[in-house]
Amino acid sequence: MKSAITRFRVMAIICGVMSLLLWFGYMPGKYIFDAIDTHKYLIAIPIVHGYLYMVYLITALQIGVKGRWHLLKILWVMLAGTLPVASFIAERRVVKQYP
Repeated sequence: MKSAITRFRVMAIICGVMSLLLWFGYMPGKYIFDAIDTHKYLIAIPIVHGYLYMVYLITALQIGVKGRWHLLKILWVMLAGTLPVASFIAERRVVKQYP
């Protein structure tokens, strides 16, 4: 269980950082500032975030099944990867539960 917690911690932090880059870097750059010239470089942010979010979902599901969580708790932890700060909160709560 310890290795699953470590994988979840790493993925939660990486997905949280990627969400912050997506919400506060890519989205304003694309829609507010209309950064057409730099858009070809910024396109990597949502693609990388999408792939890493899939790995985050698998690790959250793995830790939920191993920990015998309720379905709603597993879904909450999985959805926490969609909001920029929520994955950090979920990571802290999961780590407190399994010291």
